[in-house]
Amino acid sequence: MALQSLVDLRDLALKVLVASETSPENAEMVASALVRADADNIPSHGVARLPTYADQATSGKTDGFATPEISQVASAVIRVDAKNGFAYPAIALGLARAVDIVTETGVVAVAVGNSSHGGVLGHHVEDMADRGLAALGFVNTPAAISPWGGNRPLYGTDPIAFACPRRDLSPLVIDLSLTKVARGKIKLAADRGEPIAGDVATDADGKLTTDAAQAMAGSLLPIGDAKGAALALMVEILTATMTGSNYGFEASSFFSADGPPPNTGQFFILFNPESLGGEGFAGRIEVLMAAILNQPGTRLPGDRRLENRRKAEKDGVDIPDALLADLKARAGG
Repeated sequence: MALQSLVDLRDLALKVLVASETSPENAEMVASALVRADADNIPSHGVARLPTYADQATSGKTDGFATPEISQVASAVIRVDAKNGFAYPAIALGLARAVDIVTETGVVAVAVGNSSHGGVLGHHVEDMADRGLAALGFVNTPAAISPWGGNRPLYGTDPIAFACPRRDLSPLVIDLSLTKVARGKIKLAADRGEPIAGDVATDADGKLTTDAAQAMAGSLLPIGDAKGAALALMVEILTATMTGSNYGFEASSFFSADGPPPNTGQFFILFNPESLGGEGFAGRIEVLMAAILNQPGTRLPGDRRLENRRKAEKDGVDIPDALLADLKARAGG
């Protein structure tokens, strides 16, 4: 492992992307998002994704030069066509427009279609909470979860995230995959030849497995069993049906440069807390936070990320030697 400062890692990621058929503007947003994931100690969504991102841009599976198109189709409804480019510019464009109008409408929906891997979903809603808004986010991904009782993956891991502001404190951020383990973590384990827990995935024959590579070819088990599968169905409708994008079983892999664009979707709902709960929202949320923390052994969702982030900003992050060498070669030195 090699320790890298966040600044150096971001500069390296930027060079890799620009050298891989990606515009400087898009590369800036993608590089920043990946390094932010590593800073929060979410390596499954960090620069470990960069070789695949670069290969997808080079092959044309992802259009690195795409400029997303935005339209406001109703007073509180925004649609963004990602144009089969990276998701980050499209999401940022839609959320920025939503911020402009949510103080008037109170609630805004943002539908992003023809998109790709959306990164750490919690980061998108956290950015909105930093602006004083509450936000829900949903994304769909290539098939990973079978319908309950079925034997073939149809739904993605389909993360859900929520964030809301807190007075003089970092936002509350909740970010969870609807599988017991995020697929990115399974892929990371497969790449490293590491085993996984025996109760999170099945192989292609439907048998529980601790082999990460076999899990990638099989199904991931949903949180809450049948209830988790039902939630995944809900997310597929929000992110694919409502955005005109592919369902999980129709989408190509996020981990390969082969095939057509994945054409997945993202869906966000922004809330102006004062429009709904009045000026008392900020005080009321702290009553709930205090009640949680008043019990021994508790912590708020997202607190560990903040600790990791502060440490990374000071000390940098560890990157596997082989990955770092690959990135430097791709960057041209």
